[in-house]
Amino acid sequence: MSFLWALIVGGIIGWLAGLITGRDVPGGIIGNIIAGFIGSWLGSAIFGSFGPVVGGFAIIPAIIGSIILVLIVSFIMRKMRGNHKLA
Repeated sequence: MSFLWALIVGGIIGWLAGLITGRDVPGGIIGNIIAGFIGSWLGSAIFGSFGPVVGGFAIIPAIIGSIILVLIVSFIMRKMRGNHKLA
């Protein structure tokens, strides 16, 4: 049951990061969950674990890390789309 809770919280964190940045996370719900998990790891690695913990995620660093991840992924996706345009 704790794994299901972690999936839900990870998805919400990824969704919030997409809302805050105004950019869509590729992959829909699965992309949000992945962004939440990887962003949480990234945020904890950079900022440590502080603030409230829900579902095994320190919420503040997880959201900040997910925002960073969403911005990086959207930048890479934009560059990839730009290279395939025919002029």
